[in-house]
Amino acid sequence: MRKIYKSIAASLLAAAIVVTLPAAGLNVKADALSDAAPEDVYVSFGADLKDDEKDKVMSLMGIEEEDLENYTVGEITNDDEHKYLGDYLDDSVIGTRALSSVVVVVGQEGDGIDVETKNISYCTPGMYTNALITAGIKDADVIVAGPFEITGTAALVGAMRAYAALTGETISAESMDTAVNELVVTSQMAQQGDISAEDVEQLMAFVKTKVVEEGLDNEEAIGKAIDQGAAELGISVSEEEKQTIISLMKKIGKLDLDVDSMKSQAKELFNKLENMGIDKEQAKGFFQKIIDALTEFFNNLFG
Repeated sequence: MRKIYKSIAASLLAAAIVVTLPAAGLNVKADALSDAAPEDVYVSFGADLKDDEKDKVMSLMGIEEEDLENYTVGEITNDDEHKYLGDYLDDSVIGTRALSSVVVVVGQEGDGIDVETKNISYCTPGMYTNALITAGIKDADVIVAGPFEITGTAALVGAMRAYAALTGETISAESMDTAVNELVVTSQMAQQGDISAEDVEQLMAFVKTKVVEEGLDNEEAIGKAIDQGAAELGISVSEEEKQTIISLMKKIGKLDLDVDSMKSQAKELFNKLENMGIDKEQAKGFFQKIIDALTEFFNNLFG
């Protein structure tokens, strides 16, 4: 009989857990660009796009030529790329033509950051999201596109400028530099092939959360956070990569970032981190309360 009670309790517990979990696929965003007010849209083109390349980029973004009359339009030059990326990438990698283009749509409070990439080979949507959070950007839909396969790193600069222009918010030089630094670090780690892009995204988000939430500001503490994240993901981080991440995290720790805001801006990414020690104790406590309540219920019911 006790086994039957336990079986019933387990079933009820499973049902309770299902009820509390977010329903996958039920929170699909509408087409942000088509629904946006023109004043909430900023398009930044690579300054060296040829006419046919620009047409290709606009097609990928879902933008018509006549739309540009209503949107704010800017550009990123090759000089801009070298200015912001020069400390982290060789000139040969940056190149001589500015091709990265981006459209930014400012959303409503609570929307979070949503990134889509087209013809971008070097940076994933999750990497852009992580970097945009570091820059302090909130509630924006972003499309990054190239006329053909390109790295897309410089598009981050265009996205930050666009967001600042649309919202009137100032993004500090330190925030912009740190965001670019982060995007390059994560991209390079994924390009080396030893760690998947998804694992790099989660590792960076995990360590960043620990640094901001716990105020980690020394190499030993940050190093332990990196080791913990790597262990949870089942990956290996080289000593060189570890030192690079530590240097980046020291810069991130000096920014005015808020953990709750970080989580709300990338819900999908940070939900994954709940299985890696972020909020794990809170989750354990929540489910334990359910178990305790069910146990008490059956004890009272059956004596």
